[in-house]
Amino acid sequence: MTKLLETEGLQAFYGDFQALFGVDISVGESEAVALIGANGAGKSTFLKALTGLVPSRAKTLSFNGAPVSGWPADRIHRAGMALVPEGRRLFPSLSVEENLLVGAAGGRSGAWNLDAVYDLFPDLVEKRRNPGTALSGGQQQMVAIGRALVRDPKLFLFDEPLSNLDAKLRVEMRSEIKKLHHKLGATMVYVTHDQIEAMTLATKIVVLKGGVVQQIGSPSEIYNRPANLFVADFMGSPAMNLIPAKARRNGSGTRIEIDREGGAPVVLHDTHAGDLPEDIILGLRPEDIAEAGFRAGEDVQEAECLIDMVEPAGADTYVVSRLGGTSMTARLHAETSAHPGESMTLAFDLGKVSYFSPESGQRLN
Repeated sequence: MTKLLETEGLQAFYGDFQALFGVDISVGESEAVALIGANGAGKSTFLKALTGLVPSRAKTLSFNGAPVSGWPADRIHRAGMALVPEGRRLFPSLSVEENLLVGAAGGRSGAWNLDAVYDLFPDLVEKRRNPGTALSGGQQQMVAIGRALVRDPKLFLFDEPLSNLDAKLRVEMRSEIKKLHHKLGATMVYVTHDQIEAMTLATKIVVLKGGVVQQIGSPSEIYNRPANLFVADFMGSPAMNLIPAKARRNGSGTRIEIDREGGAPVVLHDTHAGDLPEDIILGLRPEDIAEAGFRAGEDVQEAECLIDMVEPAGADTYVVSRLGGTSMTARLHAETSAHPGESMTLAFDLGKVSYFSPESGQRLN
């Protein structure tokens, strides 16, 4: 895959404050890369460093084979980057088509690319003469994306473009951006704090915390094999269960002991764990904990758990217990018989388990 964008050792600054610390990212042609993290993680700063809006330095910072560092923003736009910022920001005195053609300034001739916009967003065709402010929120967001698309860029930079939409419109526009990627083979860097957006839109996810990359991988890798406790806790809703436990090697595998309030420890046997330190954090997704009888296999272990809380959620029911001194959530079927204050046998799929170091927070298996 041809590298379109590459950074190595990228640092960014706001005065004396350093916002990015040695970020290494490569974006290949037709990739959709999502940058995700909490507020202050450095996601938007990464885009600002690319477009020259914040001071930066790097060992390598290149786009389409040319160095980027020090470029003014207008040159970057001419080179083939297009930014879709947070918020729609349409010109109220201009029609939809005039708003679209604002994006053509500094790019190629607008006519050909305008056809591409209308092909991707047919809802805009009959409204092209209307004022931009007369559109629905979703249609205004289509115009904001179309204003970038009209320039036929090599790289789309999305800076939380859906953050101001309601939940229903977010889902609809997420589908439109997904269509943009698949239909046009568009290359995208997509900044978001929404893990659902990152998981559904990206072919590669970059998790940031405090300006430092925590993990880079496919959505499946990030979700199923988080590199550390931060990624495990941040990605997933509900989050991965992170339960303090003890590991003791025996002849048939590893004995995992988890403290249980008011009773003997929960004991699980993992035949694939390998060498682990005595003190561990056991990580297991809620969907990998089921009611006994609803999950089978050689890696499934059962244990009695006292139910603290039951949360119906339509197709699923979330059942909360306390193990290892912390809350544990299981995603059960909607018709479960679980009741608060009663014990229930739960099945733990240790084939999906992650183990972490309590000291370093890093993955152990």
